[in-house]
Amino acid sequence: MRFVVFGLTVSSSWGNGHATLWRGLAGALARQGHRLDFFERDQPWYAAHRDLRTLPAGDLVIYRELSEVRARADEAIASADVAMVTSYCPDGVEAGDRVLSARSALRVFYDMDTGVTLERARRGLPVEWLGPRGLRHHDLVLSYTGGRALGALAGLLGARRVAPLYGSVDPEVHRPSRPVRPFLGDLSYLGTYAPSRQAALEALFLGPAARLPERTFVLAGSMYDDRFPWRPNVRYVRHLEPSLHPAFFCSSPLTLSVTRAEMAALGHCPSGRLFEAAACGVPVLSDWFDGLDAFFTPGEEILVARSTREAVAAVELPRERLARLGARARERALDEHTAAARARELVRLCEAARRSERPAPPPAAAAELRAGPEAATRAAAAPLDAAAEGLAG
Repeated sequence: MRFVVFGLTVSSSWGNGHATLWRGLAGALARQGHRLDFFERDQPWYAAHRDLRTLPAGDLVIYRELSEVRARADEAIASADVAMVTSYCPDGVEAGDRVLSARSALRVFYDMDTGVTLERARRGLPVEWLGPRGLRHHDLVLSYTGGRALGALAGLLGARRVAPLYGSVDPEVHRPSRPVRPFLGDLSYLGTYAPSRQAALEALFLGPAARLPERTFVLAGSMYDDRFPWRPNVRYVRHLEPSLHPAFFCSSPLTLSVTRAEMAALGHCPSGRLFEAAACGVPVLSDWFDGLDAFFTPGEEILVARSTREAVAAVELPRERLARLGARARERALDEHTAAARARELVRLCEAARRSERPAPPPAAAAELRAGPEAATRAAAAPLDAAAEGLAG
């Protein structure tokens, strides 16, 4: 099967989780006999931190303007089995027009930021990577978040066929590693700064740091500055490329995962960090969201904290118990949450969607596709406004 993807980035892991996920999927798909071509706009902040330039089976096309590679993109779509656009694709609307015009390829949208998409749509704000037509004309919509998000994508944005495709881990990249002195600590946290994670980060990371001044807490990630409420016992490591993640995780007996508020509100939203740390044999302390126990068993494979007090108790657990918990988490991750498992799921979902009857866009929708986004705005506005009231309730 040949996949063509228009996405945010696969070439740079700086400040985003998209690249790591797509690298794992691309490698797994290649090993399973498939091909993946990835089209990515050359953004200066990613170009400055580019740490991948080729894909194992397929082309990585980095362009300045989509118009420069339009013929190549159309040719790739025409020969593809699956043509896909992802959330935060900077050319999502134009690429989506080309994907939706595909004659034979399965037309797919993969929302890797479902909470953000739904919140913007609910509030009547533009969803830049999607456009005013919503998801009505896609053959398949995949969501990084399951649970209530799937119904919201259908009810609010018109998705006709929706399925979750959760995060995953590449065990060739994330595996047990020797500790590294600059990363040594009692609790680690790896994540890009995000305002919607800040309250939980202060409760579950900075709060324990304040109560346990003799312990060392290590934070790694981009976009933190002097306004962040640093403490003397919090060590900061700037952005880490994926190859250093195992050493970072394995340099502490416990690592923290914090969920964006908009994702936690929907539930069934496991961060890729859950799977990556688990594959390294390091136990995770996580905030709670509905559905977390579908991925790891609390108290046996993962620890959950809802307050600073509970986070402090987790940090103070004997290291032998944490090590046993990490071993069980690794076993679960390798059994169920690898990139290979998700690649097989992706292929299965696409094959099932291709087997089902693919309805042609109704005459009005076909006219929309020819007229472009401006004409589509009027047709999309009324159903979006009505659906927004349902999601808000």
